[in-house]
Order: sequence, then structure tokens, then C-alpha cells
Amino acid sequence: MMITGELKNKIDGIWDIFWSSGMTNPLTVIEQITYLMFIKILDDNELKKEANAAAFDMPVVNPVFDEEHQCCRWHKFRHFEADAMFRNMTDKVFPFIKEELHAGKDTAFAKYMKDALFLVPTPRVLVRVVDALDSLDLDNKDIMGDVYEYLLSQMATSGTNGQFRTPRHIIRMMAELMKPGLEDTICDPAMGSAGFICEAARYISENYETELMKTENKKHYATTMFSGFDTDQTMLRIGAMNMMLHGVEAPNISWQDSLSEDNTHRDEYSLIMTNPPFTGSLDKETIAKDLLALASTKKTELLFLALFLKSLKVGGRCASIVPDGVLFGSSKAHKAVRKEIVENNRLEAVISMPSGVFKPYAGVSTAILIFTKTGTGGTDKVWFYDMKSDGFSLDDKRSPIDNSDIPDIIERFHSLDKEDARERTEQSFFVPIDEIKDNDYDLSINKYKKTEYIPVEYPPTSEIMAEIKELNQQIESELKELEKLLEL
Repeated sequence: MMITGELKNKIDGIWDIFWSSGMTNPLTVIEQITYLMFIKILDDNELKKEANAAAFDMPVVNPVFDEEHQCCRWHKFRHFEADAMFRNMTDKVFPFIKEELHAGKDTAFAKYMKDALFLVPTPRVLVRVVDALDSLDLDNKDIMGDVYEYLLSQMATSGTNGQFRTPRHIIRMMAELMKPGLEDTICDPAMGSAGFICEAARYISENYETELMKTENKKHYATTMFSGFDTDQTMLRIGAMNMMLHGVEAPNISWQDSLSEDNTHRDEYSLIMTNPPFTGSLDKETIAKDLLALASTKKTELLFLALFLKSLKVGGRCASIVPDGVLFGSSKAHKAVRKEIVENNRLEAVISMPSGVFKPYAGVSTAILIFTKTGTGGTDKVWFYDMKSDGFSLDDKRSPIDNSDIPDIIERFHSLDKEDARERTEQSFFVPIDEIKDNDYDLSINKYKKTEYIPVEYPPTSEIMAEIKELNQQIESELKELEKLLEL
């Protein structure tokens, strides 16, 4: 998450507007802000569609706002007087996004928005917030997830269960590595605000624009391509709004504890991209038995890897962020999960990331595991990459810097046939499976990386001693000169 500059200052200002008005429940404030942002982005998107249609002298296809609901458009009601704006929001706009936007449709948006409440306390507060939001560029469709996580971090509740919002440039890198396609069924079993599946949707819409015009492809994209699960109703609501803004009207987004027996999704997905919660521990009684059979543990980071193997269909791919402990942990469960991925499936890559990627939430070191479910093995060698920079400083400020390994990672991953000649003193290299087996399936890059030592030649001892004597004589001579000058 990268909230900086103007956006950060504006969001802080909006937060202050709500709090100074007496609205002191932080989660309520957060939800009200995200609803208003959604309403603005909805109209911004419609304005773009109208401009494109006008350029080709064509009508807008499937307009969001019909004639009756033009008063619900941000660029129109923002000019209303305070009382009129407040009545319009209460009587028209909010009922529209809650009840009419997906009226009669059994969609995640309809399901999770039905409990939404408009709680902005007064017309004056509404006008001030609308004015503040109106000056922001909210072109990025996942901006609500960014703002939501930023506000949570401000109230010091984010990250308490090992859950940290993945920076968008890392999510985008993972999408570029996996290259989701029209034939995929994509899932994030720990979706949060749906950043990963939103990014997959963005990648597909940008790279398959023409193919998405076909009815069958468009239907798959809007309804059956994307799935996401979480146990936080607010996250589900924001995730549903995010997906709708990406043109995904009916994703399979639902409340579910993905590690429990209630999750019956097995052998179902062709692609999983995720950053599941880690450092957590569960009650074994609640964990699905088939996951425990693969990894007898209460550690969520291991159980989620077991879940991915169970949830993917044969040939399905996974890109998951894991804490470094997964790579080298010595417990029986750690080794069992790594052995399952390496020996019975195909582990393709381990991308080690610097410890500052998740700052300011945490300084934990992480890596990205990329593997394919085969059920019959297939790992012959594993590609390792030592990421040193992600384009931002690795301190709490996370300021943009010039250097980033991300373009190099993407280019090399898609040209692995050129990586065989790389030495282990370089940033990326291959390690054969037999060597990994011999090291208890240790997947930490430092186990295999070689440090290049450059020999330093020093002059003979006699020459060094002669130089020291000469220096001492010079010091003694200059001290005598100084004494004369000082008349000592």
C-alpha cells in the first residue's frame, strides 16, 4: 500500500472532518469514506464511457445511470446546496447503490451492500467530505482498498493477525509473472479487499480487450472467472465494490473460513494469487482434515499452502507470498509441505524479497513461491531470485527510489531458458532438485547463494614496517619544528 503525498493529506483531512463532527467509531468512518469514493468512481467511469461513445457517435452500452437516476451522479449532486445534497444522498443515491444497482441479481455486490448504512451525520459534514474527495484523482480502481488499509493502519489495528495489505506494485508484479488468461478460474482464498483478483481482472481486461467482446468470454469474466473468500464483512463489501469497478459484476465472493471444513472447493481453480495471513495459529478442531493430513500443524502459513494444493486443479498454478520461515523451518510440518511441493508437484521459482516490503506494518522477510499442481512431480530445478529493491526505500517511509529489480524479475522469469549459465554469485540462478533434497528441502536462497570473495594483496611485512618507521621519523621531526615555533 502506497498512500503518499496529496492523497494521504486529503484522507487525513477527511478523517478529521468526521471525528470533529462527533463520529468517533473509526470503522464507521472508514466505511462512509469508501462508500463515497465508490459513488465518485462509479460516475467517473460512466463519464469516460460517455466520452468514448461520443467520440464514435454511438450510444453508451449498458449505462449505469438511467434517466431516473441522473441525480445520483457525483458530478451533478456535488453542486447541490448542503440540505439538498444531504436529502438526495439519503433518499436517492444510497438507496440506488444499495438496492437498485444490482436489483434482482444474485451477486456479491447485492449481497454485501444490502447491510450498508449511510451514517454521515449532517449536511455540512457531507459537503465538506464531498468537496475534499472531489479534488482527488481516484482513477485507480483499487484505491478504496488502499485507503481502507491506510485508515486501519492509522488506528493501529492493521496487522494484528499477520494480515498486511500487499503493496500494489508487488501484486502487479505477481500478475505479470503469472499472466492470467481468459481460460483461467482465479481465486484468492484470503482476499481482503480483493487486490489480487482485481489486479488479475485488470491484466485480463488490458491484454484481452478484443476477446472480451465475445459474449462467452465476457460472461465468464463477469461471473465465473474470479473467486475470493474472507471472514471480514467489511472487506467483502469493499472487495465486491472493487470488482464491480473492474467490470466483474458477479464474482464468487463470499464469507468463508478457507481453512475450515466448510470450504469444500477442491480441484477447482487454475490460478491462485494471494498473500494469506501468517504468524497466526488456529484451533485444530476447526481445520479441514485433508489439510491436516498434508500438514499436521496449527500454523496458518503452512495450512494455506496445503489448501492451495487441494484447491487447484491439475495443471493449476499458484503464486503466493510466504514468510521466510516457511522456506527453512525445521519442524516436521514445514518439511512435509516443502517436500510435497518439490517432489509431488512442480516448484518453479522462489523469489526472495527484502524485509522492508511490508513496512511500516512489519519488517518481516518474505518470498514468493510459484508452483504448479501436478500430483506426479515434475520439479527438476528451481529458479531463485534475490530481490534487493522493489523501487521504494526499505524504511518506514517507503519513498520511491530509482532502482527496482521488478522489471528484471519479470523478464528473466519469462526467459528461464537463458538462466542456466548464471552463477550462484549473481542475483538469479537455478538449483537442481537433488541438491534441494539433500538440504532437507530448504528453499532459502542463502543456502545456495555463493558469496564472491575478491582476494586482497598486501605488501610484505618488512615493507609495511619500513613505512611505519618512516612515518614515525616524520612525526618526530615535525614535532620538533612545532616546538621551535612555539618557543617551548
